[in-house]
Amino acid sequence: MISPAALDASLNGASAVLIAIGYAMIRARRILAHKACMLAASATSAAFLVSYVTYHYHLYKIGQQPVHFPGTGAPRVAYLAMLGTHTILAATLVPLIVITLVRALRSKFPAHKRIARWTFPIWAYVSVTGVLIYVVLYKIYAPPVTTSLGLVK
Repeated sequence: MISPAALDASLNGASAVLIAIGYAMIRARRILAHKACMLAASATSAAFLVSYVTYHYHLYKIGQQPVHFPGTGAPRVAYLAMLGTHTILAATLVPLIVITLVRALRSKFPAHKRIARWTFPIWAYVSVTGVLIYVVLYKIYAPPVTTSLGLVK
């Protein structure tokens, strides 16, 4: 079974790939392919948001804390800088995506293009750093795994 954190990282990764392909499609003037990629990216980002909020609500409800970065020194500073920018930009992203999509779906393409120039790089950054945060917390600085006898693997 996939962990909630791995699911969230997978959804972020899928969003990153889809928006990159969507960008390539619009540059190649393949409008229907661009539309399909961007709608799929929006769906994966929405699924991420639901998964993330549900998981953290569940943690709060049972009185547990999310995983915290255990490193010190320069790695901690770098991680916190990435997490801080990721979090701030993620908070701005939801309204940006909604406005960008609404303008496109209403065929207001000049207005869509103006805001998409901001939405695309922010969305790409948030999606990629979401995956990097997972890798740092759960792979590079993975919490120790214990056996049923309490032994560290």
